[in-house]
Amino acid sequence: MKIPQEFDTIRPWEPEDLPEVFDRLLSNDQFKQVLAYLYPQVPFEMIAQKLKACKTNLDFQLAFAYDFVHGILKKAATGCEMDCTSLDNTRNYTFISNHRDIVLDSAILDVLLVDNGFKTTCEIAIGDNLLSLPWVKDLVRVNKAFIVERALSMRQMLMSSKRLSDYMHFAIKEKNENIWIAQREGRAKDSNDRTQKSILQMMSMGGEGSIIDRLKQLHLVPLSISYEYDPCDFLKAKEFQQKRDNADWKKGPMDDLVSMQTGIFGYKGHVHYHAAPCLDDYLDSLDPDMPKQDIYNKVAAYMDEQIFKNYRLYPGNYVALDLLENSTAHQAEYTAEDKAKFEKYMAGQLAKIDLPNKDEAYLREKFLEMYANPVRNYLAAQ
Repeated sequence: MKIPQEFDTIRPWEPEDLPEVFDRLLSNDQFKQVLAYLYPQVPFEMIAQKLKACKTNLDFQLAFAYDFVHGILKKAATGCEMDCTSLDNTRNYTFISNHRDIVLDSAILDVLLVDNGFKTTCEIAIGDNLLSLPWVKDLVRVNKAFIVERALSMRQMLMSSKRLSDYMHFAIKEKNENIWIAQREGRAKDSNDRTQKSILQMMSMGGEGSIIDRLKQLHLVPLSISYEYDPCDFLKAKEFQQKRDNADWKKGPMDDLVSMQTGIFGYKGHVHYHAAPCLDDYLDSLDPDMPKQDIYNKVAAYMDEQIFKNYRLYPGNYVALDLLENSTAHQAEYTAEDKAKFEKYMAGQLAKIDLPNKDEAYLREKFLEMYANPVRNYLAAQ
């Protein structure tokens, strides 16, 4: 298939790019170190051979990423499944989800799509702020990622958004791919998940026809991702205090790396993915003559409601809300044992925070909010 040249800087690597990219990766010292860490028992030559045998990105995902993610889940989760009964696994969708983990949100989705009989995995939207190392950029593009450019001037941003949108439409329509994109830029640190209108505006820059037609052409599916425990919860709480105490505080490049590592290998408890029905029918029910800002507001609110309703709540979520509000309003949802377990978990996570002026009460409050907000949103959506 001929892929328009305008997408060259942002698209995933295509099969014809792979041999050259594999050579680049295999000659990179940092990449070799990562391989030695992940596969301590396997000779480098064997891995190189297995890599070079991959003719497509999907081959690479099935040969390397699939087992890697299953291995992580086996070690760091008590269970993981996806309810996608509302979807047709012979079709292609744009999954738009709440965002919990930098790496695993989309990686677990890929595995679950394979396990649920979908014909392919997802192309993944990833911010270029996470791709400062050239070999990492190569690797994610082998893993079907396309690049969202950040930190641009207003004019560049418009051009970049238009190209991104055109590419997404091309990937769905011409390449018959699925897409995963987060509902907002960056993770919701307090788990108060809200779809940014700007994401929908970007999506409707590509395609043809009215705004509603353009959104329909992407076959949007609101996806709820629920972790029983967020391995990065203590890092997020720490970040809240750092920002509170210093308005100019900014994350360093190492912070994202630590978040990635903690998110991948840290304990998650049970993980649940839930796909709402595709939005095509809902979009058909809207008045196409509505002012366009009203369309974006309505669609964003509807997506949020779907994500909230399908969020899997665990006993710890209800415990957190009761602790936060100093009440017993939700005690029917958990046992005394559940409560003790969550409090013990929280104490262990908060103990990991190393700050010179550690504000225990504030950190505890922020920590509880992360687990309580999904309950608040779920109750509001009912």
